[in-house]
Amino acid sequence: MSAAPRICATIEARMTSTRLPGKVLMEAAGKPMLAHMIARLQRVPQLDDIIVATTVNATDDPVAELAEQLGVGCYRGSEHDVLDRVLSAAQANNVDLIVETTGDCPLIDPAIVSEVTEYYLAGDADYVSNALAPRTYPVGMDTQIFATHILADVAQRTDAPDDREHVSLFIYNNPDLYKIAAVTAPHHHQAPETRLTLDTPEDLKVIRRVFEALYPAKPNFDLSDMLTFLDGNDGR
Repeated sequence: MSAAPRICATIEARMTSTRLPGKVLMEAAGKPMLAHMIARLQRVPQLDDIIVATTVNATDDPVAELAEQLGVGCYRGSEHDVLDRVLSAAQANNVDLIVETTGDCPLIDPAIVSEVTEYYLAGDADYVSNALAPRTYPVGMDTQIFATHILADVAQRTDAPDDREHVSLFIYNNPDLYKIAAVTAPHHHQAPETRLTLDTPEDLKVIRRVFEALYPAKPNFDLSDMLTFLDGNDGR
């Protein structure tokens, strides 16, 4: 019997984002966004570890320090070749299956990450995502999973800047090379126009409102809680 695959989530996170610099360490309900995201991913039962994939830039020292404080993995690599950063993070940590996430998803729902992971494990696809077009989940629940050896294959096939910056772009743009599968949101979670991602100052306001309203009473709040709150507060 073969050993169970080592499954780890990677979080792409850096301080020098263009639209909202420093966003991953901005606070909501008294904690940095990245700390919230890590805590939420730690509730995904299939994950063996979480690895923050940040850059070698001195500006990202605080990101690496937070990962160390929280007891999760950290890999530092290229700022712009994010594909290589994630691949190298996985290879350095003996990861078999990569659950790719980005640091602009501090509200990510652990149950949805778990669902996408189970879908992958139960099938034979090379790549499974809940963020493929046409989108059904809110932006900010994005989860993608694929084997490390698939990403290594991608790294050998493309040097295009877009492919290297957007880790899995080459995979889902080449369904002739890789078997692609999509996870669709159940009806009560279908809100593709809803932004629960952290990319702009307006996003920051929404995310802080959600955390401040829900986190104190229910730290493990889920997507249903978020949508109910936003529905009742003209935020959806």
